[in-house]
Amino acid sequence: MSILGRFLGSVVKKGTIAVIHADGSTEKFGSPETGFPDVTVRLADKAVMRQILLDPRLGAAETFMDGRLIMEQGDIMELVQLLRANRRWDRGGRLNNPSAFKRAKSLIAGRLDRINGQVRSKANVAHHYDLSRDLYELFLDEDMQYSCAYWTDPDNTLEQAQRDKKAHIAAKLDLRTGQRLLDIGCGWGGMALYLNRKFGVEMLGITLSEEQLKVAQERAEKDGVADKVKFELIDYRDLAEREAGQFDRIVSVGMFEHVGTPNFKTFFRCAANLMTDDGVMLLHTIGRMGKPGTTDAFTRKYIFPGGYIPALSETVEASEHFRLMATDIETLRLHYALTLREWYKRTVANKDKIVALYDERFFRLWTFYLAGATAAFESGSMCNYQIQFSRNRHTLPLIRDYIGETEKQLKG
Repeated sequence: MSILGRFLGSVVKKGTIAVIHADGSTEKFGSPETGFPDVTVRLADKAVMRQILLDPRLGAAETFMDGRLIMEQGDIMELVQLLRANRRWDRGGRLNNPSAFKRAKSLIAGRLDRINGQVRSKANVAHHYDLSRDLYELFLDEDMQYSCAYWTDPDNTLEQAQRDKKAHIAAKLDLRTGQRLLDIGCGWGGMALYLNRKFGVEMLGITLSEEQLKVAQERAEKDGVADKVKFELIDYRDLAEREAGQFDRIVSVGMFEHVGTPNFKTFFRCAANLMTDDGVMLLHTIGRMGKPGTTDAFTRKYIFPGGYIPALSETVEASEHFRLMATDIETLRLHYALTLREWYKRTVANKDKIVALYDERFFRLWTFYLAGATAAFESGSMCNYQIQFSRNRHTLPLIRDYIGETEKQLKG
């Protein structure tokens, strides 16, 4: 049995995986079981196994991207799902304290990649978000919401789930006509335009992506609201120096993952200072359901350089230094998995167009990214947190019924 075979044999118990080696020999592991995929992979050359063993996550990604780890049965989504589902994070069983080595490794690994100064932050954002607008239009909803949707029913369309996400967030902001809002990490402008349209609020959306800024401004002009919905290329740290105390509400969706742990306190200090004394903020972020961790090598290198998924503990701890009250916390456990599966399906359906935009290697990179992310939310420790913060304990209604009531009104 090969070294790779010994690893797979120890992991894959439910579902099956067959490995066809470069010399034509085959190894097979696991047993068929409902709900678990059956996959076959072929290793194009002997070096594939060595590359995977040296760094399993990055090695598997790069050999797949290079066309040397070949799916003969099933696809990359099923392969990653099989491996993750056999070692679910929430698998139960007896728990022990981590070893001293594991604690030290968790503390050190990836630390440099989390340091996001202002120059580096812009470069990191550009790496991912300044890809062609045409790419994102191929797999996102019509409003280009590139963040976790909110699935009130798993059978809803992606478009409906994204509309429901905006309504869910809007309800938690407890908005009033005439208020001034800040959207930190505004994407292509969809959230800002929605909030203005539904509540008549004045919006400022900020981003570090030149491509997103261009699209957002075009959309505001097209809708005839450029005087009320403005977008700017500026870092939140610089804005806090310029417009302290100017915003009744702040919304930030899918941006906190790019802040970096050394800047968590800076982020919350700036957010608190940007708000009025009665201000409210809704932070929507990918999070870890367990303790603080590290970003895997594939994601750091190819997808989100400088990115870090925060644990709830370190997020809330950072906010506590600046008298921000966590007035509501919701954990979205499976919503992003449903979102990612839809993005993956649309990506695969548009393979020819994506290959024409970039090339085959990029297409394989993108599908590996979406497959890995899906598995992390289905079987790993990833989730989404929506954390509502307030600066004044009297600002929001006494009980949270207003959230559901506002959502119903928005859905009409």
